[in-house]
Amino acid sequence: MSLPDPRQDPRGFLRGLYDTAVQRALPALNTAAFLPKPPKGRTVVLGAGKAGGAMAAAVDALWPADAPLSGLVVTRYDHVPPDYKARPGRIEVVEAAHPVPDAAGLQAAQRIYELTQGLGADDLVLCLISGGGSALLSLPAQWKGGGLTLEGKQAINRALLKSGATIGEMNCVRKHLSAIKGGRLAARCAPAQVVTLTISDVPGDDPAVIASGPTVPDATTCADALAILQRYAIELPPGVREALEADVLETPKPGDPRFAGHAVHLIATPQESLEAAAAAARAAGLEAHVLSDEIEGESRVVGQVHAALARQVRRRGQPFKAPCVILSGGETTVTVKAKGGRGGRATEFLLGAAIALAGEPDVFVLAADTDGIDGVEDNAGAIVTPDTLARATAAGLKAQDRLDANDAYGFFSPIGDLVSTGPTFTNVNDFRALLVL
Repeated sequence: MSLPDPRQDPRGFLRGLYDTAVQRALPALNTAAFLPKPPKGRTVVLGAGKAGGAMAAAVDALWPADAPLSGLVVTRYDHVPPDYKARPGRIEVVEAAHPVPDAAGLQAAQRIYELTQGLGADDLVLCLISGGGSALLSLPAQWKGGGLTLEGKQAINRALLKSGATIGEMNCVRKHLSAIKGGRLAARCAPAQVVTLTISDVPGDDPAVIASGPTVPDATTCADALAILQRYAIELPPGVREALEADVLETPKPGDPRFAGHAVHLIATPQESLEAAAAAARAAGLEAHVLSDEIEGESRVVGQVHAALARQVRRRGQPFKAPCVILSGGETTVTVKAKGGRGGRATEFLLGAAIALAGEPDVFVLAADTDGIDGVEDNAGAIVTPDTLARATAAGLKAQDRLDANDAYGFFSPIGDLVSTGPTFTNVNDFRALLVL
């Protein structure tokens, strides 16, 4: 992909870097090398995640036409590739809500759970897992004398999303309140062979965290989940705390014989996408530096730190020389303290960065989610330029007020700085690029 000249079109250049990162993570380009051979018996495809529709389409296109193939994958609403939606293949793809689960996700999870029945040793279960699967594959835990309702799980999920908890913390809780996550799906498939193809959207690329690890054993415990719920003061429906305290909601652990012979393949990762963007920047004549693919923390604070780095580069030539591009990924968090604001991790990061940069010349910043959706909004992210604050002031917007209101969308939208892509059909988490000229 040829990028615009960064000095003539910095906005276009940054958008080109984002597009390059997304392209590197598309299932159509990354699936073939990891597909197993057709088994003697059936091949059943099960999966969940924002990339689920595109992953199903890729497998369907690559799987031999004369080999049996069936299954069910659930993805987010409007995340089925148009060609596959218009001409469905052998793998059924259904849509449900994200980030808060709904009845459609519950029904899909129940159907996927039931498809594990009757599998034999000659059968293959091909699991397609990507970020977002935690909400999309929602089958609340049940236990003797009680159970969690969908409404109860929705309430816990909303509280976690607003709490500032990390993705690892949220998914630890989700695993223990699920009948299908935390390795339970794969355990149900025994004695069939299970091969998991996954696209990472989590810091560290741990398959046990991606979509709450429905196909891999879980090392976390009920006690861990309880500690997280207490740390963020999250209320639980009646009976749930008692079930956790009694360990009746414990997940399958490493060493469980039901996972023997299972294989897990990471087919796309955040680091690979950052490296692709870095290569594109170097091809355009700029030095490029990848900070990390697993940066976590409060979005606005991470934005301030990135702004300080950009100023140090521009003013002192440390730790990098300008002109250059600085790239990072990971998954930041937003602790929601105000009601009525709009925006996700990317725009809150950018608003924190814009305030800290205070109009610093020759610094341009893009942040966007690689799935094309920042939180629950209709944008992927936004761009900060040296005149962002000045244009906002002219439009009657006060940056700090919007940040205090958790309304970064309401800040960037009126000044035309949102980046909107629509669903990208993949998901390798946050993408951030700082251009220092």
